[in-house]
Amino acid sequence: MSLKFENLIAWQKSKELAITVYSATDNYPREELYAITSQTNRAVISIMSNIAEGSSRRSNKDFYRFIEIAIGSAFELESLLIVAHERKYIASKEKERLDKIISEVEKLLNGLMRKLK
Repeated sequence: MSLKFENLIAWQKSKELAITVYSATDNYPREELYAITSQTNRAVISIMSNIAEGSSRRSNKDFYRFIEIAIGSAFELESLLIVAHERKYIASKEKERLDKIISEVEKLLNGLMRKLK
């Protein structure tokens, strides 16, 4: 199948999400660097990385599996942001903005999965 991942809207939106999340985690407390900050950044990078890696696969079935993993990372990111918000590392307005982008990414990934089936 091998698509140019940069052309996929799901990848473009997940890159936007990654940049936005990294900006948010820059403001997390220093003592969280090796805990929630690191885990949050790994989760958001996993979304776009799995889209990119999956697009290189030769079958739709393989690509589909990578998209499933990307969706799992999006859900992980959502749960980490809930904790960050409750710990007051991010404001409500910032959380709402991130939730909106995550929702868009998840919809795009679900659409991509439907197309791959």
